[in-house]
Amino acid sequence: QNSSCNIARKRCTSNRLQYRLRTYIANEQDRKNLFRTKPAIMSSSNWPDFKTVLATGVVAAGVTFAVLKTKQKHPSGDADPEAAALADITRLADQFGLDVAGGVVRRSSSRFCLGVEHGDYNGTELFGVGTDRYIWVGYKPNASKRVRLYSANFPGDGVIEFEVGKVPPPLSKEVADSWARFPYGVDYILNQNGLKTQQGFDAVVVGNIPGGGMSRSASLTLNLLLTMLELNHLTLKEDFQTIELSQAVENIYIGSPCGQLDQIMIYYAKEGMGTHYNPATKSIKHVPLGAGGRDLRVVSLDTGTVRPGLEKSTYVVRREECDTFAKVLWQDGFEVRCLGDVKDEATFQKVKAKFGADSDGGNAAMCERLDYIYHAQRRFYEMMAAWTSGDIAAVGRIFRQDGHGLRDAYKISGPELETMCDIVRTVPGVLGERMHGGGDKGAAGALVVASAVEAVKHAVQTAYPICHPDFADKYAVHVCRVVDGITVLQGKI
Repeated sequence: QNSSCNIARKRCTSNRLQYRLRTYIANEQDRKNLFRTKPAIMSSSNWPDFKTVLATGVVAAGVTFAVLKTKQKHPSGDADPEAAALADITRLADQFGLDVAGGVVRRSSSRFCLGVEHGDYNGTELFGVGTDRYIWVGYKPNASKRVRLYSANFPGDGVIEFEVGKVPPPLSKEVADSWARFPYGVDYILNQNGLKTQQGFDAVVVGNIPGGGMSRSASLTLNLLLTMLELNHLTLKEDFQTIELSQAVENIYIGSPCGQLDQIMIYYAKEGMGTHYNPATKSIKHVPLGAGGRDLRVVSLDTGTVRPGLEKSTYVVRREECDTFAKVLWQDGFEVRCLGDVKDEATFQKVKAKFGADSDGGNAAMCERLDYIYHAQRRFYEMMAAWTSGDIAAVGRIFRQDGHGLRDAYKISGPELETMCDIVRTVPGVLGERMHGGGDKGAAGALVVASAVEAVKHAVQTAYPICHPDFADKYAVHVCRVVDGITVLQGKI
């Protein structure tokens, strides 16, 4: 028996049990030894309770295992993360010769999407909240036209320095793997839109947003954009232009084909409120959670993985598929400019009947993408009604259904994300869970009643490091508050 996992080599008699244990036994040789024989099918009535497996390591089918020894979850940070961030800004400014003393700190939040995930570039309505994982930018104008920035999250890049109005062209290879593409991109987009930058400044950036799933890039872009607008005394014709310029930074300069969901949910976020966006009218409405929802907690499940950027992920493929399929439908006579335009059952069934069997042309797979968008959009209005009334059980159920669609029809999740979902789904009081954000890597999300939060943390701490030992010291569980998206802090540095 391998010392890392005490396995009684008895025949596994359940396909479902085999799947669950396969996830929890990290050692490849142990997996081969345990599952070298083909199991028989066992009825669900004989399926052992998964929580019992986690708690005791004993399975009724005769297979026992001991939990691997793993590192404890690393601390998520200071008891007061804002105090720590402000201290880091001052310390790093001194260390790298940046003058931000007496300057301003702009804080931008993360976001948690409740629907429709991946709906922005498909033309659906959107709903989400701002969450209290942040990016802080401490800055002060200097007496030059040079911008000097340092990021605590990317220390290997050192101090980024450039003259305003003189940045590398879009999609430059020299900055493709550096966070510098964000301040460069903001400067470039502002000048391209007739908003001339002339003021240099020093700045330090500190953040605690996970590297995928909570919109770190959108938060950073918005923060830098608002900072440069302020320092250069630039005003926009309309407020929503802030969203459009932020999107342009990622679309045009960086090459990330993001929509506007992330920017909207951060920029317009209000404490204790959900933000509803209707693309038909570009209208924003803030919706309070009904009285019955006071026990709801928003939980981000950071897998410890990092997605390098939407432009390097499955997101790019899915967006191109959806855009292309919408054009196919339009050319075939359907009144469809984007997949979100398929809103009634008759049209949906006509599309499926015509294209659903076209596996050679790839349209069958496109019908799967449409299946998710169509049903998620129909669930959206049910979710909004449940949010307004405080029916958090219904909100969670719909959140979970969306997750199944993202995993099975949209096919944009990832193994670590689904492991997190599988783990927390076993905990009573978890109302719903799914992958979150662009996909592949990063963070999943869960909607949890307050009394179940500690059980969720314990379940993740117990099981996730065994499933993915490479991330045993990198994952985290973030229990988030619903907060304002943008806050300016004076007199803090």
